Amino acid sequence: MRKQILAAMAISVFMVACTKSTTKTEQVENPDGSVTTTTTTVTETSAHVDTSKINKAKEDVKVKVDEAGNKIDNAAQKTKENLNEAGKDIKQGAQEIGKDVKDAAAKGAAKVEEGAKKLKEDLNK
Repeated sequence: MRKQILAAMAISVFMVACTKSTTKTEQVENPDGSVTTTTTTVTETSAHVDTSKINKAKEDVKVKVDEAGNKIDNAAQKTKENLNEAGKDIKQGAQEIGKDVKDAAAKGAAKVEEGAKKLKEDLNK
């Protein structure tokens, strides 16, 4: 889509560049002595097109579009790498949290067992 937009812009620039505009100004003296000034603008679109300029411009546009595509690809690759790193960090953090939760649960269970033993001993007395 970007390539099509850039190509359309390039073509429109060349169409404007192939347009020739001429302005003519005429002054006419009227019988009463006043002067009338007439300005005429003639715009011509040349049927002759300089194909060498168009081909060079097409190549320039192609190069610029390719450069833009490469920049987009590079940015996408960097984003992918950053997301992979973030995913690894999240996974490692989750594993550490899971380990901490297991340790806390084991300590809590040990305290409960110890409390149950003491209670059993107290009941036996």
